[in-house]
Amino acid sequence: MARRQSHTPHASRSTQSAELPGVTHLDTCIEDVRQSALDSDRGPDDPTNFDELRGRLETARNKFPPLYRQEFVEPFVATIDQLGATEFTRILIQDPTRESAAGLMLDMSHAILQRSEKFQLAALNAFEQVVSDLYDGFLSAEDRRGINPPDNRTTPPLGKWGRPDFGPFTWPVDATETFGAHAAVVNLPPANARRGLLAWSALGHETAGHDILHADNGLQDELAEAVRKALAGLGGNLSEYWSSRIDETSADVMGILNMGPAAGIGLVGYFRGLNKASTGQAKLRNNGPSGDPHPADIVRGFLAAETVALLSFSQAAAWSKLISNETSKDVSTISLAGRVISVDKARESARLVANAIANSKARSLEEHSLSEIQTWQDKDESIVTAVRAALVTTGDIPDLGQDRVFAAHIVAAAVVEALANGQDLPLIFDRMIAILVRMKDKNPVWGPLFVRHAGNISRDLSYLPQHS
Repeated sequence: MARRQSHTPHASRSTQSAELPGVTHLDTCIEDVRQSALDSDRGPDDPTNFDELRGRLETARNKFPPLYRQEFVEPFVATIDQLGATEFTRILIQDPTRESAAGLMLDMSHAILQRSEKFQLAALNAFEQVVSDLYDGFLSAEDRRGINPPDNRTTPPLGKWGRPDFGPFTWPVDATETFGAHAAVVNLPPANARRGLLAWSALGHETAGHDILHADNGLQDELAEAVRKALAGLGGNLSEYWSSRIDETSADVMGILNMGPAAGIGLVGYFRGLNKASTGQAKLRNNGPSGDPHPADIVRGFLAAETVALLSFSQAAAWSKLISNETSKDVSTISLAGRVISVDKARESARLVANAIANSKARSLEEHSLSEIQTWQDKDESIVTAVRAALVTTGDIPDLGQDRVFAAHIVAAAVVEALANGQDLPLIFDRMIAILVRMKDKNPVWGPLFVRHAGNISRDLSYLPQHS
């Protein structure tokens, strides 16, 4: 997603109205998440018959573009062939709950077969476009001008539907390499192909952390150290609590840098919806167990607010306050890894963490920060405003001249429109899917050429002529 500009925070404050879009239908969006979380659709059955799976995989080969045939399909099929029926069955027997090697093997199979066999294909194409866009935004040549190319392969993940009991999750490339592949797999419950809009605003979290952090050798460790130093004086073991969760924490920050405030308020609403489905209460959890690799919901809400405050658009402070106020409604006793933390200390730790991750200069990025690669600006807010109208009509997105529209803009516009006009939620969701599908059809990553990131195909102009 090539939206990078020179990093000049709040450069165009005068271009936006001070009035925020309404969020009066947040409860409607939360109920939409709750209903999607309770949907029992598990998607296609697991392909546990070796011979049958092998035949279906063979049929699927040519349903993928060259990039994914080389990086995912062919090495996976070769590994399955090498295993043979006996070892394939042994893996299934050794992992009956499908949480380890068998779960990985079957999910990688689904990622191939669901595209070939057209399971929820329109929504799957939309899903792929959002994932590809996020990767493009942090890893493409156009966005990384002045920064060396990533050290490691960064093919965008494949999406799949399934395993609603586990919710959204990712098999990172470190895992898929076990079966020879060089791209991650991201899962959404099948219900999210039809509803649960706020889950789509959380896709930044599912795709941004592990693989993007590991694309540049040393980046994860540098960010963890920056967080550790920033929190050193707060006490309460907060420096260790946040830094040891750098993958999950950075994923939240990068999702907001790429999708703007919609990802922040979407995160709050999404967690409330999931918690309402499981406990009956639409509240953010205040307890962060020591064994949970994610920070507690409540401090993630504050982290979202503080990250939005760092963005380079005129309404950043107002959106940050809105997200912070929503988070504050759910505060009770905050306990992080067994230690009770005051609200003030929780907020301050979130502020320091957001700044450390977004703005620390990293050696692995040639002394650049993540916010210099990608940030949200007034230009992006203008695109979201323009796109919102297309989400409640049958027309196409408007001609925005030189302003290019990306998947993050479409999802952000859908979230903001739904929050303001929740009575149109099914229409907004369907229109979002349709627009994303058309964008995916034009994405060179899914075309006949070997293209890892759409932003790698761009011109460097020495002079931009003015037109009367």
